[in-house]
Amino acid sequence: MNGEWAGFVAAALTTFSFIPQAVRTIRTKETHSISLGMYVMFTVGVAFWLVYGLVLMSWPMILSNIVTLALSSTILALKIRYG
Repeated sequence: MNGEWAGFVAAALTTFSFIPQAVRTIRTKETHSISLGMYVMFTVGVAFWLVYGLVLMSWPMILSNIVTLALSSTILALKIRYG
């Protein structure tokens, strides 16, 4: 076993931490307290982490960033739509 298991644990914890916020935002459509600038930068950053994971062929990075990108993009879209 190599250290990749640590990557999977880290990826799971950081990715799953977005789920409660995404669920709440989708249900309530309340986005006034969310910073647009932060979510734009964060979502673009996650997209680049995904690209980096693909270059390295690092499955923890690839899988976690696909999920995180989907969640952060959803929140960002709701922020843009509902302000």
